[in-house]
Amino acid sequence: MLRMRKSIAAVALALVGAAVVAPPAAEAGQSRGGHSQDKVMAYFADWDVYARNYHVKDIETSGSAAKLTHINYAFGNVTGGGCAVGDPWADHDMPYDATMSVNGQADSGPLHGSFNQILQLKKLHPKLKVLWSFGGWTWSAGFGEAAKNPAAFAESCYNLVNDPRWAGVFDGIDIDWEYPNACGDTCDTSGPKAFTALVKALRDKFGHRQLVTAAITADGSKNGKIDATDYGSASRYLDWYNVMTYDYFVAGGQPTGPTAPHSPLRSYPGIPHAGYYADAAIQKLRDQGVPSSKMLLGLGFYGRGWDGVTQKQPGGTATGPVTGTTTGEDGVENYKVLKTTCPANGKIAGTAYAKCGSQWWSYDTPETASAKAGYAKSQGLGGVFAWELSGDTTDAELLRAIAGRC
Repeated sequence: MLRMRKSIAAVALALVGAAVVAPPAAEAGQSRGGHSQDKVMAYFADWDVYARNYHVKDIETSGSAAKLTHINYAFGNVTGGGCAVGDPWADHDMPYDATMSVNGQADSGPLHGSFNQILQLKKLHPKLKVLWSFGGWTWSAGFGEAAKNPAAFAESCYNLVNDPRWAGVFDGIDIDWEYPNACGDTCDTSGPKAFTALVKALRDKFGHRQLVTAAITADGSKNGKIDATDYGSASRYLDWYNVMTYDYFVAGGQPTGPTAPHSPLRSYPGIPHAGYYADAAIQKLRDQGVPSSKMLLGLGFYGRGWDGVTQKQPGGTATGPVTGTTTGEDGVENYKVLKTTCPANGKIAGTAYAKCGSQWWSYDTPETASAKAGYAKSQGLGGVFAWELSGDTTDAELLRAIAGRC
């Protein structure tokens, strides 16, 4: 998953203790309202308030809030075996004046920052649910320590999510472990059952009045990251999975190419790696025992790009990632920029690409985003989600296209 803060002993289930085994989260989910195929979720990144100048108010003024059912707030840290605040200034200390506030009033109480703005947003949209997401690419290293004592981890997270200082902000927790028993920014060796033990402990602690979800790998290859963990068994304790069906092919990992779309929905002739596409991941997870209704299909509100490219069609050579992007990350640019600087002029495998001068980009357009949402519906999935809100246009082109099909 694209982030600025990205991307261990085996733990037996017995370590969770003798707590009562939770019923399947799907049953609990029914009590929280809504149908299984109606979720439209997007991430809000706490660092967006800095260089990107994107604030909670923009979720409202863009029209995104009216289309969303859920927001994941990214990220809380995972450290010392527990959950911790990621950025205290951005999260709950930064003061907002009337012009930047959701409700048009300057902060007056003890709570500031994006947390207070979320409270204001939820007053305008009472059905909107917000989850605090922990981990991400960089901070996933802390999950190995957490897996040694799942109950203590769950206790820490519950106390933080439900801290009285920001009461009412969050409706649950999202775990973004990249990746259990596999390699992401760091490599984990906690074993295939550790993830199940961890989410079971979270469900035991959070109960069924709060949501417990997880963002997971979309590696559909043989003996890949999905095969490294028992996601089927773990799904019993979760309301749903956010399947990160993007970032399959990136210039940072393959600087000389071949160029390839970072979020293919299906395979195509010449795909650089078998199983690196969304449908492969969905089918593999389904075969592992994950109910279709507990999977949300992921979309990126950004593109991935190579430079030094001469071939329009995918499969060309390159000299490296595109530099000088507005995101500050080479090879990554927001959709709201690419739609005008390098408009899509090709489609493959259910997504779009563009060749502009020596640059080659892949990203989703409203047309392909809508089609992906249609795929999610046709597969009986629980809905769709996006990383992340600041990449969309000021009038939420991509989100509107997605929501129109859900």
